[in-house]
Amino acid sequence: MKKILLAILVAFILIQFIRPTKNNSNNEINAISTVVDVPLEVQKILKTSCNDCHSNNTVYPWYSEIAPVSWYLASHVNEGKEHLNFSEWASYNENQKNHIIKDLEEELQDKEMPLKSYLIIHENAKLTEAQYKIMIDWVKTIK
Repeated sequence: MKKILLAILVAFILIQFIRPTKNNSNNEINAISTVVDVPLEVQKILKTSCNDCHSNNTVYPWYSEIAPVSWYLASHVNEGKEHLNFSEWASYNENQKNHIIKDLEEELQDKEMPLKSYLIIHENAKLTEAQYKIMIDWVKTIK
């Protein structure tokens, strides 16, 4: 039994050296705010509820330093950015933008974003009815 526990402990320590790349870039040259009016209220909502998974600037919690959690978070952030990256908005072509806007409006209307799994740990990211309305109204202006 001791050998098994020791092997698990050694494996756990070794996997800590396998680090995913952090999603932290100060490059905002293609950010949505460079080409679209983003009101202050929307900026606050994006920062609190969206940007960790949908921008190039994730704010990582302490537990993101521990593998395998770090791997899961990196995968989750990368997947979110594949669907929408507010830091790369200006680089999207018109077809991409139209598709993203349509999807974003649907996600907000169905209250599917932020993800429930994200809200478990980030309670402050939960949107109120008023915030959903603000976001939906804003998304309609960027069409």
